Amino acid sequence: MVKLIGIALFTITCLTSSTLKLSYDFSKPIVNDVLPTSLQEISGLAIIDSTTIACIQDENGILFLYDLKKHKLTKQFTFGLNGDYEGITRVGKLLYILRSDGVLFELKDYSTKKLSVKTYATRVPAFNNEGLCYDSIHNRLLIGAKGKINKDPLNKDLRCIYEFNLTSKTLNQKPVFNFNTLDVNLFAKMNDIKLQKRQTKNGKIVEIGLKLNTSEIAIHPITKQLYVLSATDHCLFIFNLNGNLEHIEKLNPIIFNKAEGLSFYPNGDVLISNEGQAHQPTLLKFKYQP
Repeated sequence: MVKLIGIALFTITCLTSSTLKLSYDFSKPIVNDVLPTSLQEISGLAIIDSTTIACIQDENGILFLYDLKKHKLTKQFTFGLNGDYEGITRVGKLLYILRSDGVLFELKDYSTKKLSVKTYATRVPAFNNEGLCYDSIHNRLLIGAKGKINKDPLNKDLRCIYEFNLTSKTLNQKPVFNFNTLDVNLFAKMNDIKLQKRQTKNGKIVEIGLKLNTSEIAIHPITKQLYVLSATDHCLFIFNLNGNLEHIEKLNPIIFNKAEGLSFYPNGDVLISNEGQAHQPTLLKFKYQP
């Protein structure tokens, strides 16, 4: 079962077959930009306006501004020391950047020399966090843990998303979404989603289960669904805001070699960025077709 942990409510919802018709053709990007080498390890992006994209990469505390129309970087600003920066999202005139240990950086006047930075030690109980998005409905940031929340073997199948209240600037220590990878794999089988396979040492071919290792999260501006990107699975998982899994979209690993950035335009068009690794980093745009 897929579980949702609320602030004061614990609800268990039933797992059902997918009836969702996806509104994107992820085989046909309408924009396919090769990014500069300074963004070889691009780990997150946020849409500023119709042409400007804010980007981060996971080694240096540098904010990059990229012009989608000119297809080039226009500015960059240092906001912190070297570290593992994994998520970025925009809230009005502010940018928030997530370091993997859960520390949040709040950037004001980010496109000027007057850049001011505040930090918040959220103390999120997960060791490795990569997903960050703004939930305008509840005025909060959502922080997605990449893997299990601690070393307890009982938690090995749990994947949690936490909320950071933007009014109190505090983290709710109880996850608002609590997914189980066993349920995710059951959903995949119910919907005839072919899993990757590998060969064991004795030559047996076995399926590789979906890990749901969150690399980015975002809320769709029109459908209000929660999109969870998992680079290791080459999959996009779509949940409703009650925590029900509604769709799993397999992503072509040739196009999405390591997808770690996800951000929506108000009209539903979506940008996805890929870390380069042995390839070139890319920025892809897909049209929303409701």
